[in-house]
Amino acid sequence: MFALDRTLRGRLERTVREARQLAESAARVALGYLGVADPEAPKHLSDHDRVLRRRLRAHGRQLGGAVVAGQETDRLTEEVAYEHWHRMLFARFLAENELLMMPDPQHPVAVTLAECEDLAADEGLRNGWEVAARFASRMLPQIFRPDSPAFSLVLPPEYQQKLERLVAELPPEIFIASDALGWVYQFWQAQRKEAVNAAEIKVGARELPAVTQLFTEAYMVAFLLDNSLGAWWAMRRLTEQDWNTAQDEAALRDKLALPGIPLDYLRFVRGENGRWQPAAGDFAGWPESLSKLKILDPCCGSGHFLVAVFLLLVPMRMALENLSARQAVEAVLRENLHGLEIDGRCVELAVFALALTAWRYPDAGGYRALPELHVACSGLSVGASREEWKSLANGNHNLRIALDWLHGEFQHAPTLGSLLNPAKSKTVHLVAWDALSTAMGQALAKDRTDEEREAGIAAQGLARAAQLLDGQYHWVVTNVPYLTRGKQDETLRTYCERHHAAAKNDLATVFLDRCLAFCRAQGTVSVVLPQNWLFLTSYRKFREKLLKDDQWRLLARLGPGAFETISGEVVKAILLILDQGTTYVDELMTTATANTFSGLDASQPRTAMEKAEMLRVAKVMRVDQGGQLRSPDARVTLDAEERGILLEKSARSYEGLTTGDLDRFVRNFWEIQESKRWSCYIQNTIDTTYYSGRTDIIHWG
Repeated sequence: MFALDRTLRGRLERTVREARQLAESAARVALGYLGVADPEAPKHLSDHDRVLRRRLRAHGRQLGGAVVAGQETDRLTEEVAYEHWHRMLFARFLAENELLMMPDPQHPVAVTLAECEDLAADEGLRNGWEVAARFASRMLPQIFRPDSPAFSLVLPPEYQQKLERLVAELPPEIFIASDALGWVYQFWQAQRKEAVNAAEIKVGARELPAVTQLFTEAYMVAFLLDNSLGAWWAMRRLTEQDWNTAQDEAALRDKLALPGIPLDYLRFVRGENGRWQPAAGDFAGWPESLSKLKILDPCCGSGHFLVAVFLLLVPMRMALENLSARQAVEAVLRENLHGLEIDGRCVELAVFALALTAWRYPDAGGYRALPELHVACSGLSVGASREEWKSLANGNHNLRIALDWLHGEFQHAPTLGSLLNPAKSKTVHLVAWDALSTAMGQALAKDRTDEEREAGIAAQGLARAAQLLDGQYHWVVTNVPYLTRGKQDETLRTYCERHHAAAKNDLATVFLDRCLAFCRAQGTVSVVLPQNWLFLTSYRKFREKLLKDDQWRLLARLGPGAFETISGEVVKAILLILDQGTTYVDELMTTATANTFSGLDASQPRTAMEKAEMLRVAKVMRVDQGGQLRSPDARVTLDAEERGILLEKSARSYEGLTTGDLDRFVRNFWEIQESKRWSCYIQNTIDTTYYSGRTDIIHWG
């Protein structure tokens, strides 16, 4: 496995950007032919087309877009375009990994794309791509809904052929790269993200998936995982002799490494007694058995963290529990991994990424049916009215209560996603999730109108999401979305203020607060965040809350340039690991406790590659957690504790970021005879004029 280099990544980006434009144009033409947005069906439609039109209109309403005369079918267009393109793309991924299967309940047979072409006539399809796409859909029912009206819609052949050519011309190397799927969706959203940012509009349900989409760098994922799960592993695999006699960190890592899992970023510190220990601590609050470890990524995107955790857990469980590769793969999927994501398309990618990784794991048996993956969309639209939902209960009183609660609780799910916290509702305790799932399955098995069926499928999806949102986890690991308060729409801004008052100034800190709420007592959060909340005055209460209530384990400052695809100073990132829910500082903040955490500074290197290397070798500092509360505004720093007298005790500036001495050293040019000591000094202007701002000179002495 390898990561895409710049050339291959650039090729993939150009292809995906072009594919989105083509696929959406094709979808608009196809939907326009059926008159989906028209009040009456066009007279030229056949009976089959009229049925499909009704199904598409019902599906469009469920997506949250009004499909009536005079309004665009934007959401439906995007849905059709995405599903058609990605079904073809996923089929190519499967084929290049020798995992595209001709469905057979007993003995699935691997086929190539060339063989799919030969099978097209027998399958009654136009070409091999349609055959491959159909096989992929049958293999991945949790991703591609077989009865979705989006797939019943046939794209115009001139567009379909261009899309097929785009897929076919991509180099095979792309489809075996470890990070290709992650880049696929970021590139799909790139143009939309640029348009929203340029428009400078408030960001809500329609804009959030694009604006907050940011692929996490592999080294960030590895650092957080190595210093959480890797540290837990170290505490159970190293002997007392190892801890006392190891020469350096590299020697400890060599003892812990598994095939393909080097744990390169796992850091250790040496105590005063000379004994080594993990820099992030011992994770004593986690279960002794990995079979009981519950893990959640609440912003799972395309599944980058989930796949990386999977690849760590499988060999660990094989070693600890004497499991075969196949048994360990299925146990990890069944018992450990959980994911939530506001964007349903990302959920499809995450599920596919996990399935693909499971199928190609060495000696695990290749393609076979997998346990149901615990990944759900937390941003599904309710769509139908409350009464339409409740009617699905068919007289079942408990089901009616559950559906009524779901409808009300998730009204703003497309905006709030994983921020929603059903555990705060009294009604949630009346809902038995397994019973609800069974009842919904029975309800959907009966004859239903198109609207009822779409509402029922949405209710099933929301029930899966609600169950995960209501859960408690030992470890929450993610890269949170970044969005300052000023850019949030009213629904999001109001919710953050009401439920996360101390963290409200950025969606990133709000999500950190929510991640801690997902945790069981002494559960752990491992997260990628922007760094500004560590020192800005507006986050003081939030810092105090975390420093007093939670145990900090490890903080790594990355500074600017941490993301390879983002240039300049846009995101200055940190990597943070902390435990939920144990008070370490007294309420009066008069006593510094013995609790310390580890700190690393990788902010000076300019590139992501250099920062990754710095995380492996930088000196690990030990920082007094209670002492941070005595800093001005409780700012979190990695400085040594022996601080000098603060500058504010000796000086004061009456202005902000200026020299404070312009009155002394700046004049108008006509006041001073020409002199080499003075330089021309361009200033801002108060009024708009043709020529201004060039009246000053400055003395640089």
